[in-house]
Amino acid sequence: MKSIRKFISRDVARHVCTLEARHASTLEARHASTLVARHVCTFIVAVMVLLPSCSDYLDVTPDNIPTVESAFADRFTAMQYLGSCYWALPRMGNFTTNPAWTGSMEMVSNKEWQNEPHMQVALGNNTATAAHYQYWGGTGSSRSLYAGIQECNTFLDNIEQVTDLPINERNREIAEAKTLKAYMHFWLLCQYGPICPLRETTSTSASVQGVKVYREKVDECFAYIIQLLDEVIDSEALPIAIANKTSELGRFTHVAACALKAKVLVYWASPLFNGNTEYSDFLDHNGEHFFNQTEDPNRWTKAAEACRIAFEACDAGGVRLYQSSDYVTQMKISDTTRRVNVLRNSLTELWASNMEVIWGNTSGWVDYDMQIAAQAQVENGNSNVTGRLGVPFSTVDLFYSNHGVPIEQDTAWLNSGRYANRFAVREGEDDHQYYIAKGQKTAEMNFEREPRFYASLGFDRGKWWGNTYTLHADENTPYLNNFWGRYSSYRALNNYNATGYFPKKLSPFVSHFNDPGYYEVQGYQAPDLRYSGLLLFYAEALNECTVGEGGTPDLKVYELIDSVRARAGLKGVVESWRDYSTIPAKPLTKAGMREIIQRERKIELALEGQDYWDSRRWKTARREQNRVVQGWNVKATDEGGYYTPTTVYIQRFVQRDYFFPIPESDLIKNPQLIQNPGY
Repeated sequence: MKSIRKFISRDVARHVCTLEARHASTLEARHASTLVARHVCTFIVAVMVLLPSCSDYLDVTPDNIPTVESAFADRFTAMQYLGSCYWALPRMGNFTTNPAWTGSMEMVSNKEWQNEPHMQVALGNNTATAAHYQYWGGTGSSRSLYAGIQECNTFLDNIEQVTDLPINERNREIAEAKTLKAYMHFWLLCQYGPICPLRETTSTSASVQGVKVYREKVDECFAYIIQLLDEVIDSEALPIAIANKTSELGRFTHVAACALKAKVLVYWASPLFNGNTEYSDFLDHNGEHFFNQTEDPNRWTKAAEACRIAFEACDAGGVRLYQSSDYVTQMKISDTTRRVNVLRNSLTELWASNMEVIWGNTSGWVDYDMQIAAQAQVENGNSNVTGRLGVPFSTVDLFYSNHGVPIEQDTAWLNSGRYANRFAVREGEDDHQYYIAKGQKTAEMNFEREPRFYASLGFDRGKWWGNTYTLHADENTPYLNNFWGRYSSYRALNNYNATGYFPKKLSPFVSHFNDPGYYEVQGYQAPDLRYSGLLLFYAEALNECTVGEGGTPDLKVYELIDSVRARAGLKGVVESWRDYSTIPAKPLTKAGMREIIQRERKIELALEGQDYWDSRRWKTARREQNRVVQGWNVKATDEGGYYTPTTVYIQRFVQRDYFFPIPESDLIKNPQLIQNPGY
């Protein structure tokens, strides 16, 4: 693999060799000697190709390779071509290319940006004539996934003719191409519903004028994706783990293929795709239902088994929860700060040393634009961060109390009046000194919360450890001052936080202010499959296998969810609800655990773009996302004005919003396509 390092993509290359000696003085000096090595950590090794619209389903060869024949002339050019297949993956690392970051209004931009695609989708203003995030047909920064699938087909059609490719490498690359096909089909299925699977190579002329391409039933689409993944897993051609972490990270492994299969089966078993009668009028070209109309509970059994296999594969491949012992720092910090930092690092620690990452999309790093939008100005001075991604109360409220139960159900919060007065202010004291500045006032709702609250969110007078240009002792960690005109309020017309809460979780410690005026960003892998998410998939699938809504879940359900909670310093669900909740028996039934598991996913995977897809597959989006989106009055200059709940948006969600529209241009090019309902 050393011979192909020079083909690392331009986007990835900009992250390489830029953070050298000057990092020796940062908070995390240990990164100084390893950053360069860590960021030569992607398999996206091909010369990059601008993929065409899938309306033509063109065969594409990498730059400087004019024909398919020359693309497969030898091992080297074939590897380039496989790299272009990886490059076709969705760009997950930025809200401008991935609808999931802001699409459910888990985060929002301020109103000055509401006409941008990421907010238009969130506000329910996506249309067939002005379709955003066009991974179907491909426009702008969103490349056609059908074109990427076609590249995979071309690769599979021609890889056998490469004569100097060892059989084990050939088998591995075939398995990778099939996994890529499965992944891209799955993304399209989640985004658009029924799709047109490209099982084989389709010529340009045939797709437009000859062979007619139809959308297929949802079950047929899922079955084809599972077929591909079964072929990959059964072949045992993928390595259990990546051995060379300086050049091959980003390539699919056996563990990733197993976890992807588990995820696909969980989605197939979920209400959106399993007996969805709300699409009873959505019929295919034969007049048959696109969506099956009868729920199949056996799908949860298959999903649970796939999760078990993926769980065991993770164990064999050394994938596990990122823990306190994995976090290394030269600074002396409190146990409280360490736990917060561990929770932040479980997402942003670079892949080469993050054992929690099952697979990350290195085709779409969490990049400069995304990070400066998430980062707060933590000290006096002007900088290039914008801080315009705000977290609304609807997300803030999801995090548990310090007792590990919902704040609206915590007996201590209710009996003391704390919940009713959560918008009032309170002064920081010794018990919260590592979370909130002592002697400074902030909202009552920012006290007595679980550690994931403080790891995920930055807020007025809240401590923000790391990312600073000067070193600070733990007890002197800077805090935010968000009143309008203060250093973390962003006085610029367009670049300010609209809610008063920042997505601190998205800021890795290796990104930092070099000085008051410049924030240097280090990209990291886009979150996709990580171990805590798999554990919660497994718990969800096992729980759904319980007989009857009032049935008692398998003990394994509690074991899985409690392991995720333990990392956050919380007791198990049964104990927590028994001791502190107004509904002490809630975890004892399938129905109760379903709600608990769903909320646990919303908390554990908060701000990672998972809630967008989860709320759709659970069919909870229409209930949850018709709401008033609120934050603090961020343009107020004093305490009385600032701590006033203020409406930022009115969120609307209707049935059609469960899926994206097929772009009108593609409907014109292929009249056989049937538009999604409501568009």
